[in-house]
Amino acid sequence: MSRIENPIEGVVYQTEDKADFYLSTGAWVNSTVGETLRSTAAKFPDRSAFVSDERTLTFRELDEQTDLIAGGLLDIGLMSGDRVLFQLGTTIETVLVAFSCYKAGIVPVCTIPQYREVEIDALGKTSKAKAHFVQADFSGFDLIKFAQEVQQKNSNIEHIIVVRGKAPDGTHALDALSSRLSLAAARERLTSVSISPRDVLSFQLSGGSTGLPKIIPRFHAEYIGHAVGWSTRYQIDCSSCIIWSLPLIHNAGQSYALLPPIIFGLTAVLMPKVDIQRMLELIEIHKVTHGLSIGPIAPQLIAYTGINKHDLSSLKLFSTMSRADKLEAHLGVPCSNLYGITEGLVLGSPADDPDFVRHHTQGATGTPCNEIRVLDPDSEDVITLGNVGELCFRGPYSLLAYYGDEVATKKALTSDGFFRSGDMVIEHVIDGRSYFAFQGRLRDNINRGGEKIGCEEVEEYVCRHPAIADAKLVAMPDPFYGEKGCIYLILRKGFEAPNLKALADFLAAQGLAKFKCPERIEIVDAFPVTRVGKVDKALMRQDIAQKLERENSDA
Repeated sequence: MSRIENPIEGVVYQTEDKADFYLSTGAWVNSTVGETLRSTAAKFPDRSAFVSDERTLTFRELDEQTDLIAGGLLDIGLMSGDRVLFQLGTTIETVLVAFSCYKAGIVPVCTIPQYREVEIDALGKTSKAKAHFVQADFSGFDLIKFAQEVQQKNSNIEHIIVVRGKAPDGTHALDALSSRLSLAAARERLTSVSISPRDVLSFQLSGGSTGLPKIIPRFHAEYIGHAVGWSTRYQIDCSSCIIWSLPLIHNAGQSYALLPPIIFGLTAVLMPKVDIQRMLELIEIHKVTHGLSIGPIAPQLIAYTGINKHDLSSLKLFSTMSRADKLEAHLGVPCSNLYGITEGLVLGSPADDPDFVRHHTQGATGTPCNEIRVLDPDSEDVITLGNVGELCFRGPYSLLAYYGDEVATKKALTSDGFFRSGDMVIEHVIDGRSYFAFQGRLRDNINRGGEKIGCEEVEEYVCRHPAIADAKLVAMPDPFYGEKGCIYLILRKGFEAPNLKALADFLAAQGLAKFKCPERIEIVDAFPVTRVGKVDKALMRQDIAQKLERENSDA
């Protein structure tokens, strides 16, 4: 396989032998993202690549416009291997910026517009970012001014590039970059750039809900291979059409929505935000075949009462993190659970897998080279089949080392290089294939007098109640047991909340152990979320603790 053309100090690269092996098995693809885009644009120049309510890009337009922007980036002094901060939403412009960077060998640090000083300062300095892309119209928050303040504290940042807005003095407008050179001159400029399939494609970020995100290098050959593997698992091909409404630049967005179009020549429909009614309209208009959700989309779909107004006959599969059975019953199309982690593993199931697999496991890997073990979370001992243990994996897409964080790397990997996910699963072997059922996270448990309660397990059972649209279980302090469970509920429209006894009776009838039943109910209109859009359970635990303290004081 080709050598690394733009090595980045501090990045751990795969060995030559392993790289050759993954290439020979097809787990890696011997290409760069730029080469893949150019090849697909030559095959399907007039086919729609990305569609939004604002505009549509054909593959020819995508190829030409990204050449122009890439040439402009090189012309202002950025170079292959340079890192750049991204604070961009899910728009066509984000697609253009991402592929332009990939063609020029520039490495996006995949932050999001919601990040503020703590995250951006740390990530900018750790990555030694040379530029900062911001979307001017993302929200009422002034991201341009924010980027200027960040630049004053970080001498590495030489350029601020403004997307979808007017660029003040000292910054660059994306439109100006794209017209800086002619297409011929931009393409000539790009011929001087050498990029290897083994080069770093992007700096992805860990998805933890607490602490600063850790940087995860991803590489051209392995990232393309990863997208091919999961897409093949979901039976996605050149005739498919996918829809995406969550952050585009994160791992899931790039794997599910950004790369498959240029790999297969399919069309991706992009939405700047979650809007259930509009999503269903777009599925009908564009004949979407595959829908994917890693966030709050599934509960909102289940709660949407106008589902019969929409023609969803084009949908072959809708995949979600959990509750696929309930979603399938509501939508009337095949649904399956999935699992994904930025450190390198995706599990899923196609529409023709058995109901048990699609509804009661997160599926299987689409790559035979992936090695998966279920380990004792306190040791490296393998758990007996059928028992709960920690999901651990090693393979062609797995984290080799966090960038600039040896301590976190050592903690995350076993002695033989398996990544410890912190997620608890049960392995099911069906017809000789291993499927993994998610049981909760190591850090999302309640210790009730020594009995551990997996919050996500209880949440799944609670959400089966006809009055409940969604539920989140958190620990609340208790003087006797140490902790008890408090369930926060979002109710379906027109339904009343069950009381504790009625909910406990319902859960017991479902087969849930009595000690796992929630011991307090809180009704809310929405769950608090972190800046990255994840449910903020820390804030919910703080909320219930404060309520208990006030109640005890009043008593």
